[in-house]
Amino acid sequence: MTDGAGAGDLYDTHDALGLAALVAEGMVTPDELLDQALARVARLNPALNAVVLVQEAAARAAIARGLPRGPLRGVPFLLKDLGCEAVEFPGHNGSRLLANTRWPRDSAIYERIRATGVVTFGRTTSPEGGIGAATEAAVYGGPTRNPWNLGHTPGGSSGGSGAAVAAGIVPAAHGSDGGGSVRIPASCCGLFGFKPTRARFPDGPYAGEGWAGMATDGFLTRSVRDNAVLMDACAGADLGAPYWAPPLARGYADAISRPPRRLRIAICDTTLTGTPIHPDCARAVQDAGRLLESLGHHVTPARPAADISGMMRAWTAIVACGTALGVRKALAGRPLTPDLVEGVGRGAVAHAATLGGADYLEAVARVHAFGREMAAFFDGPHDILLTATLAEPPANVGRFAHDTEDYVHYRTGPGMIFDYSPFCAAFNASGQPAASVPLGWSGDGLPIGIHLAAAFGADEPLIALCAELEAAQPWRERRPALPRVPPPGNA
Repeated sequence: MTDGAGAGDLYDTHDALGLAALVAEGMVTPDELLDQALARVARLNPALNAVVLVQEAAARAAIARGLPRGPLRGVPFLLKDLGCEAVEFPGHNGSRLLANTRWPRDSAIYERIRATGVVTFGRTTSPEGGIGAATEAAVYGGPTRNPWNLGHTPGGSSGGSGAAVAAGIVPAAHGSDGGGSVRIPASCCGLFGFKPTRARFPDGPYAGEGWAGMATDGFLTRSVRDNAVLMDACAGADLGAPYWAPPLARGYADAISRPPRRLRIAICDTTLTGTPIHPDCARAVQDAGRLLESLGHHVTPARPAADISGMMRAWTAIVACGTALGVRKALAGRPLTPDLVEGVGRGAVAHAATLGGADYLEAVARVHAFGREMAAFFDGPHDILLTATLAEPPANVGRFAHDTEDYVHYRTGPGMIFDYSPFCAAFNASGQPAASVPLGWSGDGLPIGIHLAAAFGADEPLIALCAELEAAQPWRERRPALPRVPPPGNA
């Protein structure tokens, strides 16, 4: 047992597994850790606008009932306000149309998260529909901001989770990734984010798949090991899943217990089509390549010969159709008006109306063909593809606001989402595992993520490489300069 100040020091210096070990040793209680998390919400969230729908009573009741004796027992935790349906945690799903949605049963992914012993106490902001690389949904009353610089976005669509973890409100948080939505906030916020192989995690019972299989759950963490433990807890198909990923040989946590074999790494310091990226991002890629060479890996310039523009058009069509379906179901016959759905969402619905069933199936076929093209790249002399996570440092707040109704331009226009984030969605489309590792920094002191991707099913060597990089160039001690959080109960 510690006093408030002592608990605060422990909270700031340990990752989720470290905090769970302290709980197991009796050095701190789950209630004390929750006190610390709530104190940080009270102090930091007015500036960040990252944490919403706090359910302290549900969290205290879970502690009182007795937490599951999982690997993260007693650690405060937050769910993204998009998916991860949970009876005790209503959600807005980033939209005024879906505000205060409740569910009759927990989702399979939340059941597995809860079994780790975490103390869930609220949700984190997301953009409406999960569309976009920034988190600025109207339902939350304003944009979510980056702890490293409040004038910049923490990314999207898991931007609230990225901001909350980077600010030290929680050591780990749930996210999801349909076009980079875990890896983009990881890059913007100086965190580790991992997108597993398609269908590694359960989608049921509320969905069979997300965005034609391109979307998956995931986590934002400071340490690789926290992410590994959470993913191990969630891996595996749920009952009735339409398909599932190749089983892991050892699991994520066991994979990071030793370095991978020396890998053949293709390095690309441009976009995947050869367009130059921001000099700070290109420099971060080159620095990462030199680091990997110093570790004994074989690094050579290369990029895949795949139809990137065709994939992006197909992604845009599939997501428009998925958005239209969700909006129509929620409207339940009401008119589609600006007070219910923001501009980009309305634009997605309008774009979907121009597409027929054959168009949708053609887009799915294009994505599947793209997956084969990307698989061929990793079936040759390459084990890993190294790029930047984003083509630029974190964008200014407002650049990707959802007020425009030109959905196609928002995604594919000059200077818009796919120009800013030209790497991540490729691996949602291909289904391959990919990660953002916080190795780079801009000249202005903003985080720059390094993106690593591997062959379909090769999650374990990929996360082992990420852990090796973490050991070689640790990042956990670098934190944004935020106001110190006083002990709970102190002015």
